[in-house]
Amino acid sequence: MDWKKEWIDMPEFVQGNQESIKGVTVHFETLEDMEEFSRLIGITVTMKTKGIFFPKKTIEKTVYIDES
Repeated sequence: MDWKKEWIDMPEFVQGNQESIKGVTVHFETLEDMEEFSRLIGITVTMKTKGIFFPKKTIEKTVYIDES
């Protein structure tokens, strides 16, 4: 499918720069240390957490509306 044919009369979309200015790696010696860090920054950090934004970002969900 050619997206240009489908994009007729659609609004312009500008993403903007979504990159962070700096990333850091934080290591915890104990689970208690990780929980304390999580409490201090106000963002939940778990064993499954791969990354966070600080301050916490809210993710806006995009909803598709078919007006046909």
